Amino acid sequence: MKPGVTKWIEPTALVALQGSDCVARRGVASVGIVTTDFNPLTGMLIRMPPNLFLCSLPFKKTMANTYHQVYLQTIFAVKYRNAVIDKAWKARLLGVVGNLINETGCKTLIVNGVEDHIHCLIGLKPVVSISELMKTVKAKSSKYVNDHSLTTGRFEWQTGYGVFSYAQSQLDRVYNYIRNQEAHHQKQVFRDEYLNFLKKFKIEYDENYIFRELM
Repeated sequence: MKPGVTKWIEPTALVALQGSDCVARRGVASVGIVTTDFNPLTGMLIRMPPNLFLCSLPFKKTMANTYHQVYLQTIFAVKYRNAVIDKAWKARLLGVVGNLINETGCKTLIVNGVEDHIHCLIGLKPVVSISELMKTVKAKSSKYVNDHSLTTGRFEWQTGYGVFSYAQSQLDRVYNYIRNQEAHHQKQVFRDEYLNFLKKFKIEYDENYIFRELM
């Protein structure tokens, strides 16, 4: 597809676009727009890497005179940090995760990751609990992987997750950080990345309980 060329698809079809660059633009309620070179945060056409899911759908109004802008980055890992998310089906998994977030009424801006974990940049709907959102996304996405036999053994996400909040002015930087996960993790392992997030946001933690190591 040429840069800037769009086509309409049903949101459920996003999960089947393996190896494609998937973007649902803002302002689209019941269908998604796919393009290879559109940044939903800035409106600029950009070159996107493969196996990346991006989606931006408008919030439905919660009540009159209620305005909100709550942006979160969530991070969660495969159980034992097993590197089992294969490039052959990673785009399908990212699409499933993005659609599950949107189904709650929240707004997916970008979902990306590597073999052992993923990052999601989300516009949170105020009536949605973060814990319930993560519970739903992790449970249903792992079920999708298992139902389609994408791994040789049973697929599970690690217990827990990281969640970090951002201002509107920080979104472009976070968006690009998530977009470039593959390049980033050529230099840094996930454990170090995750600990850096906790330290940066001044979150107290016990390193012995952050991850359950491989037995």
